[in-house]
Amino acid sequence: MIENVCHKKEIMAIHDSMDVLSGKWKISILSSMCYYKERRFSDILNDLKGISNKQLSKELKELEQNKLVERTVLNTQPVAVNYKLTEYGWTLQDIIYNLANWGEKHRQVIFGDR
Repeated sequence: MIENVCHKKEIMAIHDSMDVLSGKWKISILSSMCYYKERRFSDILNDLKGISNKQLSKELKELEQNKLVERTVLNTQPVAVNYKLTEYGWTLQDIIYNLANWGEKHRQVIFGDR
């Protein structure tokens, strides 16, 4: 019975995690930010081919609401905005690196040495 309760808690925790990180872009946005102390909106946009300004803005707002990303408006003309991972956001770094490594291995398994 205890195993079943633990298993259900793990499943619930995975659902919570996926609720925060799901979607086509969130992991990619976080990955883009893992390699830099701070990023400008345009830098993130350039890293992610195929995302629109509107979609990136929406995803960043959701990541900010979940305390993974911090937004700073700079006092410049024109106004510039920097984004960085919060201390809490950095806790995802190992997960993102492991996911990237698994993806590379999976690509090799599926596609071989093309």
